[in-house]
Amino acid sequence: MPPHDQIPSVSDALAYAAHREAVLEMPASSRWMDVDNAEIRRWHHGAPSVRPSRSGHLCRLRQQFRREAKERNARRTGDRQLRVLAYSLVLGRGASPDEDWHTLQVEAEQHDYAIGARLHDLAVPAAPSPYFPGARASRGVYLPPWKRPGWGEVERLIRGGFANGVIVLDRHNISSDDDEYHAVIKHLGERYEAFVHLVIPEERAVPT
Repeated sequence: MPPHDQIPSVSDALAYAAHREAVLEMPASSRWMDVDNAEIRRWHHGAPSVRPSRSGHLCRLRQQFRREAKERNARRTGDRQLRVLAYSLVLGRGASPDEDWHTLQVEAEQHDYAIGARLHDLAVPAAPSPYFPGARASRGVYLPPWKRPGWGEVERLIRGGFANGVIVLDRHNISSDDDEYHAVIKHLGERYEAFVHLVIPEERAVPT
């Protein structure tokens, strides 16, 4: 795995995504010649930027699916205890998810969850596009969850009815990108009637 200083930080990735979204809304005639290059220069030189936070919406959506899962489980089984999978994204080769497992276990007990399997992935940086500096098919810092084997097993077990949801340390274990993270919440909630539980709730503001 490359040294840490070769991996873009979460805040840098989010700041750049915000600039790109603003630029893409502008007329095509001015986008590429004037504005786009200026935005690239500002991002690379660390100019401050503002990214509207979607944390409130994402948190409410996540909690909505959790409430629905709990009510559904109580109706079907008469048991209010939910079964969850513990998932961790390990940030370096040789690193252990054991510390995360302990934190997730404590959180699960506080919420009366029963933990089934424990799964993890090694964080792999998302590959930059050869056509545009810093651009990604996935805008998150690391490969999106649907490209990770551990997360694939999470989804397989949820699809098979072995768990009602997944518990993770924070949203960045899933994705640092709002759109990717939102897609995961909706996919699990709408397709599998499952939910995501975070130990550390979504931050109210994204530093840039």
